Order: sequence, then C-alpha cells, then structure tokens
Amino acid sequence: MNFNYTGFFERRAEVCGGETVIKGTRVPLRTLLASLAEGASVEEILADFPTVSREAVRAVIAFAAVSAEEDLPVPAAPVLA
Repeated sequence: MNFNYTGFFERRAEVCGGETVIKGTRVPLRTLLASLAEGASVEEILADFPTVSREAVRAVIAFAAVSAEEDLPVPAAPVLA
C-alpha cells in the first residue's frame, strides 16, 4: 500500500488521555474504525465528525488494511520449493 497514513494520526498525553487521534482533532482513531465496522459510509463519518477530512478517513482505512495484513490470525501460505 503506497498511501502514507501515519501523518494523519497523533498521540499526546493531554489529548484524549494519550489515545491515538486524528491529527488536529479530538476524534480517536478507534472511534472512526468502529464507525466503519458498523457500516458507516465515508459521507456519514464526515457528517458526524466535521473536523475530520476525507483524506483522514482514507488514512484510517489504510491503517486498518495494513494492520489486518500484519495481524490476521491465519496460517501462512505454503512456500513451494
């Protein structure tokens, strides 16, 4: 995945208790992930969280995709010799 999502997130002790948030907002990353998991569209998320940009939602989706690649509890594919 070529989209660099890391610049969209920040974590500071004084913002939301140190939880990872969308940079420049108080919207936690996990809140947007939960909204997506519940079936919210990007448009619904943008309406619900006006301080979040479309690009930030794209960053959340990219983060989820990369995390899934690294953490899926599935057996490794066999390597053919």
